[in-house]
Amino acid sequence: MNVRIAFIGCGGIAHHHMERTLAVPEAKIVALCDTNPEATKRFHTRYPKLATVPDFTDWQKMLSSVKADAVSINTPHTLHFEQIMGALDRGLHVITEKPMVCTTAHAHALVQKVKETGLKLQVSYQWVFDNRFRRAKQIVEDGELGEVLAFSANLSQEWKNQQKGTWRQDPALSGGGQLNDSGSHLVNIVLWITGLEAAKVAAFVDHRGTPVDINSALSIRCTNGAQGTINILGECSQWWDDWVIWGAKGMLVYHEGVLKHLVNGAEKEKLKHEPEQSDPDRNFIEAILGKSELACPVERGLRVIELTEAAWESARTGAIAIVK
Repeated sequence: MNVRIAFIGCGGIAHHHMERTLAVPEAKIVALCDTNPEATKRFHTRYPKLATVPDFTDWQKMLSSVKADAVSINTPHTLHFEQIMGALDRGLHVITEKPMVCTTAHAHALVQKVKETGLKLQVSYQWVFDNRFRRAKQIVEDGELGEVLAFSANLSQEWKNQQKGTWRQDPALSGGGQLNDSGSHLVNIVLWITGLEAAKVAAFVDHRGTPVDINSALSIRCTNGAQGTINILGECSQWWDDWVIWGAKGMLVYHEGVLKHLVNGAEKEKLKHEPEQSDPDRNFIEAILGKSELACPVERGLRVIELTEAAWESARTGAIAIVK
């Protein structure tokens, strides 16, 4: 059985999704859409299998013109909600680039829509397929860490300069800055591993002379009482990401690409990166075919944006924000 997939958005990130999708035997690309015809032209040039696939500049016209089972959405963030909902309304499964949406209200609407339709909605967070992070989640779920008490996570990169002049620093298209962009990977992975949900957030944000958040410092209180901090630095020449999770029985430390499980100060387990056995696109197709469960369903998108939006509110008002 083939899964017929239409692409909405054929920019840079879409090439990664196309390469992974074409690697799945059951996947069949049936249409391409981008407001810039040159973007779809590059797809035809780069991927010979797409030579006869029709192009569109209007995603709604595309979905009304071709027979598809699913869509892959790779457009600017604020366009996601309308495109996801439009696809679900047509009975199509959806895989979308992160963040899923830019408001908690939109996330709740999608959660309800997925419940009503039974369709698959995958958020493309690839870190959940990393062997180190999957093992960390297993350690937490198996109770080896005990009650999760706290976490601290950090991410830095030269995001301000690298994205200068692009749609990612235009609030009308991005919906926010680095916290809502690459920072959402960090937010998702920490909440996914720990299983925690944010309840209250106090945040400080510095736009660094741009229209969007560049540097963000978050202090979080979770529904179970656990505490956490997330620091996003978007004006730094050095890429860096690490995190620590403290439990009543031990701790998990991810630093310089190595995951360590520590108990009473001693190293119980140490893991380095191994090639992923799956990815968001393969997992999405397998879930449609009933071979796998979605790794990042709609609820993951909700957890990320509700914390993110609360952080923006706190930074704007100078008060602690309640996660809604």
